Amino acid sequence: MKLTKTFKTFFENEKSGGLLLLFVTIISLCLANSSFQTEYIALWEIDLGGHSITHWINDGLMTIFFLLIGLELEREIYHGELSSIKNASLPIMAAFGGMLVPAAIFLALNYGTNTQNGAGIPMATDIAFAIGILSLLGNKVPPSLKVFLTALAVIDDLGAIIVIAIFYTTSIAFTNLAIALGIWVVLFILNRMKIHNLIPYLIGGVAMWYFMLNSGVHATITGVILAFVIPFGDGGEKSLSHKIEHFLHKPVAFVILPLFAIANTCIAIESDWHQGLNHPNTFGIILGLVIGKPLGILLFSFIGVSAGYCVLPKSLKWTHVLGAGMLGGIGFTMSIFITILAFKDPETIVFSKIAILIASLLSGIFGFVYLKYVLKNKKPKTS
Repeated sequence: MKLTKTFKTFFENEKSGGLLLLFVTIISLCLANSSFQTEYIALWEIDLGGHSITHWINDGLMTIFFLLIGLELEREIYHGELSSIKNASLPIMAAFGGMLVPAAIFLALNYGTNTQNGAGIPMATDIAFAIGILSLLGNKVPPSLKVFLTALAVIDDLGAIIVIAIFYTTSIAFTNLAIALGIWVVLFILNRMKIHNLIPYLIGGVAMWYFMLNSGVHATITGVILAFVIPFGDGGEKSLSHKIEHFLHKPVAFVILPLFAIANTCIAIESDWHQGLNHPNTFGIILGLVIGKPLGILLFSFIGVSAGYCVLPKSLKWTHVLGAGMLGGIGFTMSIFITILAFKDPETIVFSKIAILIASLLSGIFGFVYLKYVLKNKKPKTS
């Protein structure tokens, strides 16, 4: 299986970005639990224009991350693994299983409690971390496994975005929402008129973000819907969509996501931190990510292939699908993002983040060790 130049570039950026995320997370946790704890945590709460630095990162910079996700999804739909039903069916089925089973496990433990709103937390997969861990296995990884995990994670992110839009919107200011959608329609018309100048899309995107921010719908959704009105053209290197996607890869991987990780993992871990793990919420997050993810991905993939809806590529084995499912349990960025939206109680948020870190660490270790064993006798693959 031959990988495209665009996919290789994407994979390499995500690989490096994932390793950087791991590094900055460790640094952030160390600083938050050092003698500089008070000053370090207070740093992220500094007020800038009525909002904390963390808020600007979560609601502002992360919109750019979601824009990149939207552009990547668009590319996959037009020219990538999602461009045909045959190619897309397996990762789509896997992603559904990887979202539904973890959510079901969480709800089984939390339904009817004040933490049931966290069902979306174990549904997410962190693309950068998952690919970063997979890359540590070197060139023995079959190209089909790289593509499967990447497509799975992209669809997973789309699912998380839909969950955020539907379930984590509390109250809606319809006038602001209507203005935001009106701007989107204008940009769509510009797209159909084949206007390829970046300026109107940039100005329109900022305006749309402002009104979406004040509509009650989470502002980061702007990034995704904006991606689909930016002219795609033939998807070549000269297309506006490709140029923006190429430009954003490194800032997102090496600046925005690390900033998000640092700002949201400055967690002061108290001596009794383990007490918070003895709760249906944290238990549900850990079980959902560590057990629910690989179980759901493998089960739904198997059902899809057995029913004839999907085809398992020749170079992709069921052992590979299970390994990808384990890496899918690395929720991190998206799981933390949903946690912030799901809960208001600071203590619940902190314990949820600790559960996400534990689950992501376990999933990463299990996935790496398992795939290393599965692939140990394989000849190196060329991409």
